[in-house]
Amino acid sequence: MGSCCENSCAVEALHDKQRGTLIKVLWINAVMFIAIAVAAFYGKSTALLSDSLDNLGDALTYGLSLFAVSKGTVTKARVALFKGGLIFVAACLVVTQIIHRLVSPVLPSYEVMSIFSLAGLVANSLCLFLLWRHRHEDINMSSVFECSRNDIASNLSVFLAAVCVWVFNSGLPDIIIATLLAALLLNSSARVIKGALSELAQSNKANSADAKKRRG
Repeated sequence: MGSCCENSCAVEALHDKQRGTLIKVLWINAVMFIAIAVAAFYGKSTALLSDSLDNLGDALTYGLSLFAVSKGTVTKARVALFKGGLIFVAACLVVTQIIHRLVSPVLPSYEVMSIFSLAGLVANSLCLFLLWRHRHEDINMSSVFECSRNDIASNLSVFLAAVCVWVFNSGLPDIIIATLLAALLLNSSARVIKGALSELAQSNKANSADAKKRRG
């Protein structure tokens, strides 16, 4: 009885830690989405816009993850599946913006791109640090960690694009980096969805086995 109580308390303590971390990273990403989205439109940068959409997707993801913290494996897997869908939608929005910029090219502001990509890098590095200890705890937290890791690559890519825009005085590097970021988002979406479907399949298999035992 005591062992059962200890296990229950340990699980609840873990859930509390996860909730605390998720609330922190949710607020960081919500603030950064607003700041970077405004900067993207002001600086006319498609790469920076993709970065802001990534932050928005993460904020929504962390909100969903908060809901799933104390839920069962199936619920966590379904939430992770939805997160994968959100990442896919973000990638599609970036692709749409890329096509628009190809049709109506502009020269983005490398100053705005560099400043806000570095600001995003600092914010997302903090998020990654906070999420690091949770990365292998369950499908819910591992999918959150996946999103945060993508943000680091996204920020570095936008900063590289800003440098290239400045050196070549062309908007093409911005479009190229945005295309690579869209590919990264699509790849991440596929991994999260694959992991979630695998968890659901294992859960269904376990449930079927339990049902057979009960019938037997």
